[in-house]
Amino acid sequence: MPMPNSKLSPIETFSETIDVSRETLDRLGIYVDLLQKWQKRINLVGAKTLDDVWHRHILDSAQLFSHIKDTKGRLLDLGSGAGFPGLVLSIMGAAEIALLESNQKKCSFLGEVIRRTACDAEVFHGRIEDYPDSKSADIITARALAPLDDLLNLSVPLLADHGICLFLKGETYEQELTECQKRWNMNVQIHPSLTAHNNSADEASPGVLIEIRNLSRRDG
Repeated sequence: MPMPNSKLSPIETFSETIDVSRETLDRLGIYVDLLQKWQKRINLVGAKTLDDVWHRHILDSAQLFSHIKDTKGRLLDLGSGAGFPGLVLSIMGAAEIALLESNQKKCSFLGEVIRRTACDAEVFHGRIEDYPDSKSADIITARALAPLDDLLNLSVPLLADHGICLFLKGETYEQELTECQKRWNMNVQIHPSLTAHNNSADEASPGVLIEIRNLSRRDG
């Protein structure tokens, strides 16, 4: 990851790290503007992270794109909240994204961003457990949602046989993985997060990106 240049604006620093078109950058800017306006009415992100939104939320989400850009099929973003990472990935060009969110106000926000940015995403208002399992996913993402074991329980009914899970996790990830390996068969790759140097325990500073393939429950 390039060292941040303190003379650059947050948008310029982001674009030095993630290669996107000017149009995509503009659409992400619309997203950020809407996030800042809606945050005054509903709690979308941690208040302490709002001043550093391009790094703490947009970059944190955008780093997943290199792991999915060559994968075709449906992407489910579990507990999407303010749209991280799913809505960022959609704006960057990922197709067939469903944002699963149980909070109606957050769903309204997601719908407004989709409308204003004309991205290819849909919002499912409801519990993750109620999403139709007939719509299997090739990719499942989640960020700051739940412990890893809970994420796997939520994912396995929805994941296609060849599907992958991409979870942004914090400093407890090794302990969570150790516990999960007692109950799950899975191939795991650990990727350092581009935002890990923001070493804090809040929602926006995960330490790693966990990539999981060939997920199944252990017998017994």
